[in-house]
Amino acid sequence: MGTGAVDWDTAVSTAARLLKPGPEISRTEAASTVASLREFSAGAETHVRELTGLGTELPVEPGDVVDRPGWLRGAGRGLAELTDVAFARTSGTDSEGAGELLATINSRGAGVQAGVVLAYLGTKVLGQYDPFAPARPGASGAGRLLLVAPNIVAAQRALEVPEADFHMWVCLHESTHRLQFNAVPWLREYFANGVGELMSAMDGSTGELFGRLPSVVREVRSGRSGESDTSPGMLGVVELLQSPSQRAALDRIIAVSTLLEGHADHVMDAVGPRVVPSVHTIRERFTRRRSGGGLLDRLLRSLLGVDAKIKQYAKGAEFTRHVVGAVGMDGFNAVWAGPDNLPSRAELSDPPAWLRRVHG
Repeated sequence: MGTGAVDWDTAVSTAARLLKPGPEISRTEAASTVASLREFSAGAETHVRELTGLGTELPVEPGDVVDRPGWLRGAGRGLAELTDVAFARTSGTDSEGAGELLATINSRGAGVQAGVVLAYLGTKVLGQYDPFAPARPGASGAGRLLLVAPNIVAAQRALEVPEADFHMWVCLHESTHRLQFNAVPWLREYFANGVGELMSAMDGSTGELFGRLPSVVREVRSGRSGESDTSPGMLGVVELLQSPSQRAALDRIIAVSTLLEGHADHVMDAVGPRVVPSVHTIRERFTRRRSGGGLLDRLLRSLLGVDAKIKQYAKGAEFTRHVVGAVGMDGFNAVWAGPDNLPSRAELSDPPAWLRRVHG
């Protein structure tokens, strides 16, 4: 899979060897979980459309319920497509001879490293909408919505919350992501272009990661990781590799990712009280779970950028709440009118600045 800087076949095979099994569950319970998630994934998107006004003309389809290896294969295909598209937008030239051999070795090495990342995430991810993964046969839209049943079961058990409520809550978040990309035609290309620009800007800078790694370890040990946007641990690997020339591309990726995650978190909690009776309990316990973990887990989260993602949820959700409170959901939807209307990274921390720029 893929012809770019990462050998995704190697990544998937590496992750498959390292991936831990899911929780023990009976066949009956497994079948019930699969049926419930399929049903709720379609119902959730209907609720999201009613709240946001997005994609009302699109067909409603259920998500794909998968196990951990199924998520791994799907994530590998989607990442291969994304990096291929992004790599095609870089300014690099084709290698020949020894250079071509070196590129192959490097891509396999990168694949092994990516496989370690995927194996870790494969036990954590509850679901995802991957806009770059090939759609399943017969689907009307692009991309795939994956719901990772064993991880959802494990999280629901750990949180001790009602099963049906938790299933719907997870589906609300992931269905929002599917709707964002399917209802906003330019979003896929914008995201891929941003990744391509970032890959081009980061060319040759991988060595910086190893030079700065000790400082990340010190931050995690001291408990400071994640306190600010400039913390190396907070922004994970991407921030570690950042140089001045990469700032603009990095900021655009962080800004759009923060908006998408925060908007989804806002939607799931706004819809929640009507269809998820225990939504407040789930949110409180899930937030505590996001920030927990031992030293090794915290270190991995920091290096992989998971801590950055957690902060994205909070900042993006606060931006969404402020804007919706000021101009309503229709006014908020101006963000989807075109790339120029997306909030900048600075505006995400200053919603009134975005309101003045877009709404006057």
